[in-house]
Amino acid sequence: METAPFYDDVAEAPAGATCVWLGTSDGVRIRAAHWRGGTKGTVLLFSGRTEYIEKYGPAAGEFAERAYAMAVLDWRGQGIADRLIEERAPGHVGRFGDYQRDVAAFMEFVRAEKLPEPYFLLGHSMGGCIGLRSIYDGLPVRAVTFSAPMWGIKMHPLLRPVAWTLSTLAPILGMGDRLVPSTSPMTYVLEAPYEGNFLTRDREMFDFMQRQLTVHPDLAIGGPTLQWLREALCETRALARRPSPGLPCLTVLGSEERIVHAPAIHARMGRWPGAEFDLVDNAEHELMMENPAIRKRFYDMSATLFDAHRG
Repeated sequence: METAPFYDDVAEAPAGATCVWLGTSDGVRIRAAHWRGGTKGTVLLFSGRTEYIEKYGPAAGEFAERAYAMAVLDWRGQGIADRLIEERAPGHVGRFGDYQRDVAAFMEFVRAEKLPEPYFLLGHSMGGCIGLRSIYDGLPVRAVTFSAPMWGIKMHPLLRPVAWTLSTLAPILGMGDRLVPSTSPMTYVLEAPYEGNFLTRDREMFDFMQRQLTVHPDLAIGGPTLQWLREALCETRALARRPSPGLPCLTVLGSEERIVHAPAIHARMGRWPGAEFDLVDNAEHELMMENPAIRKRFYDMSATLFDAHRG
């Protein structure tokens, strides 16, 4: 495995990161990293759309304090993994199932590095959608925490049939790589003001994300393409039709969620026997980027779940 860049100047991560390039089965180059933070097990962190490894430097520190190692990756088409279309800014994927190729390469890396077992999954936003599919496909984890999982995309009910029609026709017409209307090629964190943003109510964490993307703009992507939207709509609909897995689960959602479709999360958790659902007052989409009290609550609850299922 070839060493990949890791921007430790903005990561606020523990020392000792291992960061490498990985090749997927279809020839895409992605990036992965891990920290040997503890011996209890390894947290596999599946990040959201637009995200990148360095954003979760603080999470590695939090899990290290709780005696867990952590591994995370740049999905295809984002971070400094290979971009999939000529224009660098849009967030794009060919098929949503292609993310499972990234998971396969990532798991080979985790095993080759002999990271401590058992494994646990933490899936945030889009990573929660990819992670749920991975669980159905046999991802070898003992328990899972979901943070605002993308089991549906928030939009006005009147726009939903328009989104389906437009995103279905666009690839047929050779326009699947066009940005979804009303979205921007600029990354949301640098375009949106702190006041009223959809991500966090913690100014320091918002500044942390802005600083990362200002210093290293190659990490940033903007809005999704129409093909990404079609694939996401199809995948979330397909997952909604499946029964909940028989896996210990904690799902955490902010009461002010405005990015993913909260009713889809409520519906799934209502039919996941034995799962715990934590609705956090006065929190936005990014539970791991909220104020210190919310962050501590999130990591403590996750570690308690993982501790209970180490075997």
